Amino acid sequence: MALLAMSALSTGSQALAADKITFVSQGGAYQEAQTVAILDPVAKATGITIAQDSAPDAWPMIKTQGSTGKVTWDVVDTPTVNCIRGGEQKLIEKLDYSKIPNAAKIPAEYKTPYSVPYEFYSSVLAYSRAKFPSGAPQNWADFWNVKKFPGRRALRNHPLGTLEAALLADGVPRDKLYPLDVDRAFRKLEEIKPNITVWWTSGGQSAQLLHDGEVDMIMIWNGRASALAKDGANVTYTYNDGILQNTQLCILKNSPNLKAATTFINAAIGPDVQANLPLQIDYGPGNPAAFETGKISNLRAAQLPSAPGNVSRQALMSYTWWASPEGEKAEKRWLQFMQK
Repeated sequence: MALLAMSALSTGSQALAADKITFVSQGGAYQEAQTVAILDPVAKATGITIAQDSAPDAWPMIKTQGSTGKVTWDVVDTPTVNCIRGGEQKLIEKLDYSKIPNAAKIPAEYKTPYSVPYEFYSSVLAYSRAKFPSGAPQNWADFWNVKKFPGRRALRNHPLGTLEAALLADGVPRDKLYPLDVDRAFRKLEEIKPNITVWWTSGGQSAQLLHDGEVDMIMIWNGRASALAKDGANVTYTYNDGILQNTQLCILKNSPNLKAATTFINAAIGPDVQANLPLQIDYGPGNPAAFETGKISNLRAAQLPSAPGNVSRQALMSYTWWASPEGEKAEKRWLQFMQK
């Protein structure tokens, strides 16, 4: 009887020990917002203890943990391309979608075999209202039109999103971008390059450029632009020709808490929980069903990149293409383009 009791106690302890994960995100105000909106409610609903870590660039650690076999992370919120490349390199688990029923209503083009969308943001065209009180630029073709819309310009010093913008400016339809015509994109970028005042390298820099009036129009992440407007800056932006992007949740290969990690992901992408995120920060929910919960007002939805009315005005980034050999070549070519 004593042995049986000890066995039961041991089994119960193991079950409790399994109900924990280490969750990794990108830190700062974003991780603080998701803690309130998603992590705390999920922990309460599932009983999972969530330890947190942060890594603005998780990819090096994903590779290190995978190659050494010393895996301490479970679930990572990271750019989608990391999940895809990690899956192909046997560093990320292939998801068992039969255990993630909340993914059923998420469009197939948003998901990968290794990850589910967690939040959406967009690379958008923002501009100074003072510079353009009327007749403002409304798409990338306008951004490239330096005669009709004179002014100082800034683009991101990174190929993802920037190549797409160049092709949209050159007349490629939003739904026909992929596979990217890389030669055509770089030709279009060569055309605008002399008119680019700054090639920015961080979200904070992009916001500062617009806030300080160093540039009149800029490619910027929607959250940065909306934060400026809320703080009283005389700027605005458009979702026309936005590049819709997301981060996704994936599980490290040989996660020490695979079952709990899968349970966590399913709960974290549930519509009701997802609807909490835009109440805390200017990101759109990864699960479109969140817009059906009644938590997100029509006014708030109109401000979010993944709202149906805004999705239709944008191009959805193909991370599958960027994770391909062609995408990797385009990234290397970008470095050469910037060094010219």
